[in-house]
Amino acid sequence: MEILRAEHITKVYGKGENRVTALNDVTFSVKKGEFVAIIGPSGSGKSTLLHILGGVDRPTSGKVFMDGQDVYAQKEEALAIFRRRQVGLIYQFYNLIPVLNAEENMTLPVLMDGRKVNRERLQELTATLGLTGREKHLPGQLSGGQQQRVSIGRALMNAPAVVLADEPTGNLDSRNSQEIVELLKISNRRYRQTLIVITHDEKIALQADRILSLEDGRICREEVLRQ
Repeated sequence: MEILRAEHITKVYGKGENRVTALNDVTFSVKKGEFVAIIGPSGSGKSTLLHILGGVDRPTSGKVFMDGQDVYAQKEEALAIFRRRQVGLIYQFYNLIPVLNAEENMTLPVLMDGRKVNRERLQELTATLGLTGREKHLPGQLSGGQQQRVSIGRALMNAPAVVLADEPTGNLDSRNSQEIVELLKISNRRYRQTLIVITHDEKIALQADRILSLEDGRICREEVLRQ
């Protein structure tokens, strides 16, 4: 079952001599529960693509469909709600709110929607992520690996249609990096969570079901590792 489809995505910045084509006619789809890695050199358009898939940055042309919804056919207010509920974003630098504790950071997307926190899901995620006993700690009281675990919990809290991770291990040492990858794989398997990861790390990419290689804003190669 298809969960995400990008159709002829093009993104252009600037005009005239300053015109830069970050993405050029990118088309692909992702099945529900699939783990896809996107690789490519610096400047190839990886982060731009991730932001467009996540409803953060509009394409110049083309369409994105997520769970059957035409993402950019929505007005801004509806798009903001869609991002909170359907997209889980994980960044390299955690992006946690320093005055909120781990539990508050994890539940923020739910609270912003004015909805009640599912305590059972929160406890399960906290245990799965190895954060039991750290729930009331502020980000400054946590290690880098623990902060990234909180950001993963925040991304998963709303049970989004797709989780998008932009170099999620880029700020971590090798041991913490592998632990974070294992946690992402657990979420992929246990919750049948669709996962798209941007990475420059070949070891991480090889753990995905499929690898898309970007170069000069185009998909230049696709490699299926697991069916």
